[in-house]
Amino acid sequence: MQAFLKWVRRLSVFAVLAALLAGVLMREEIYRLVAVNTLFEEDKIVKNFSSLNQAFRSQPVARGDMPVSALPKGPALALNDDVTAWIEERAVTSFLVLHKGQIVHESYHLDTMEDDLRIGWALSKPYVSALTGILLDEGAIGSLDDTVVQYLPALKGTAYDGAKIVDLLQMTSGVAFNEDYLDYESDINRMGRELALGGTMDDFAASLFDKRGAPGDDWLYVSIDAHVLSMVLRAATGKTMTELLSEKLIEPMGLETEPYVLADSGGIAFAPGGLNKTTRDFGRFGLMYAQMGQLTDIQVVPKDWVALSTTPQAPTSPGELGYGFHWWVPPNAEPGQFMAHGIYGQYIYVDQTKDLVIVATAADRKFYEAGTHEANLSVFYKIADTL
Repeated sequence: MQAFLKWVRRLSVFAVLAALLAGVLMREEIYRLVAVNTLFEEDKIVKNFSSLNQAFRSQPVARGDMPVSALPKGPALALNDDVTAWIEERAVTSFLVLHKGQIVHESYHLDTMEDDLRIGWALSKPYVSALTGILLDEGAIGSLDDTVVQYLPALKGTAYDGAKIVDLLQMTSGVAFNEDYLDYESDINRMGRELALGGTMDDFAASLFDKRGAPGDDWLYVSIDAHVLSMVLRAATGKTMTELLSEKLIEPMGLETEPYVLADSGGIAFAPGGLNKTTRDFGRFGLMYAQMGQLTDIQVVPKDWVALSTTPQAPTSPGELGYGFHWWVPPNAEPGQFMAHGIYGQYIYVDQTKDLVIVATAADRKFYEAGTHEANLSVFYKIADTL
């Protein structure tokens, strides 16, 4: 009888611990649900964009022990009234201008600070592109014409069956996907809720069966394409995205601060938009591309890949922004002028002809309005014209 009572008491302790654990987990899920649903609210968005690891699961991306790559101060660039008005109007949180590898302007706004780790959103996609170019050069990936299911047999029969790696890079996968950020029921917002509330991005990708057309036929901006590309990279190497990012990009660039990436409940990095870095460290990535893949005498990304990936590749409409391999190309751009762009006003703009890199982060709730891209680009062009 005594042994039985001891067993009951032990069982009761375990039951209490289990209940407490369940309560903690439930509170975490509720917190994430509230955080996701208020992420972009006017009075919260600025702070949220500098602290997303409080709302989402995240993983550090080891910076390694490389010395910090220098970003020396250069001659100060005076901003004219148009630029300062733009900073206020577009809720810019940080603004960095590098000319000839030197900082000529750096400012922080709306109570943000230089050491904030800011969400890049789609600024993350060029990192996935860069990894693809590196792994192709190393032979881990055989060809851009390899099909997705060669690396990911589990996607056979899904919307990605028949798509090639090149289709993922230029977003011509043919997958039907609604990327309307203002539609609560859109695919992109469903994907965000999966990320925050316990689903996995791999399962989400495998759940897509509808196609809008054959792979390669037309272009549509589809963020999940970048995640499927990250699945290919993981399958090709047997490494996680955080390992690949650290080993191939973050450590060689010599960042100031260890970044982090948002992750799902399975511990998988959110490759299409989860990278969080300081503004200067986003600037180092832009500078590396401005220097044809080289930073601090290290060829981080193959030169040929830099040139190829920043040249229009996708069949976008004439007169619109061109699309390379996860890089945008402005209309009528000269070779060497390209940019990365994330929702709510995140930019890395590169002009190799001017030896210029501009990084802007923002919490611009009007980012979807017609003419926003043109207005933002006009600011970058004005700065380029002063140099």
